Amino acid sequence: MKRIIILLPVLAILLWSFAPTPEHLSVAIAANMQFVMEQLKPAFEKESGIPLDITVGSSGTLSAQIMESAPFDVFVSADMKYPQELYDKGFATAAPQIYAKGILVLWTARTGIQPTADLSILLKKEVQKVAIANPKTAPYGLAALEALRYFRIYDGVKAKLVYGENIGQTEQFVATQAADIGFIAKSLVLSDEMKGKGTYVEVDNQAYRPIEQGVVVLKHGKDTKDKAAQKFYKFLFSAKAKAIFRKYGYIVNDK
Repeated sequence: MKRIIILLPVLAILLWSFAPTPEHLSVAIAANMQFVMEQLKPAFEKESGIPLDITVGSSGTLSAQIMESAPFDVFVSADMKYPQELYDKGFATAAPQIYAKGILVLWTARTGIQPTADLSILLKKEVQKVAIANPKTAPYGLAALEALRYFRIYDGVKAKLVYGENIGQTEQFVATQAADIGFIAKSLVLSDEMKGKGTYVEVDNQAYRPIEQGVVVLKHGKDTKDKAAQKFYKFLFSAKAKAIFRKYGYIVNDK
């Protein structure tokens, strides 16, 4: 009996060392999602036991990386265009679905500058640099460009524009006052890291096309971790995830 008692801990250690560990799920997310994911990630990991590896970038850059065989399992975009292209070209398993709609805001960290919903502040002489995400790769940058044209002030502002690689870098330009003011996602100004810093106003939603954000399970995810990828995909449409999205200013479908 003593021999069995002595061996049991050793056997337990051996079994533990050979036990399979959860396979990490690789998720590529648009930069507007970076702070939201800080709450979505632990909520999903606690519920599923599946660890997430997160890569942040502009939707266009991430999409290009996926088409160059980057081993991402799920793509959480800031629009529908890029995930739809991935599906059309065979990189995604199904057409994208909208998980949330984003809101564009005009934000400044400078005192003495008051953002205006009609963007007229951008024409003032005290505003020398206006930060905007690259409209070629970042959906929020494209929305900002649409808003400038909607209010017919693009020609008066274009010389002031400074471009961030993504919405996260654009926020940094404004936060460090490398730019006087800038267009970013509402989800960023509502994050714990930025709450109460600076001043912002929502840009008139008639000034830009709705920022419909889509998600797809990628072919790599289906081929290597299909069950885990599907779990995370479905989690983004769950009541728990929707509550987090609302907290960060996104518009979500209540169904």
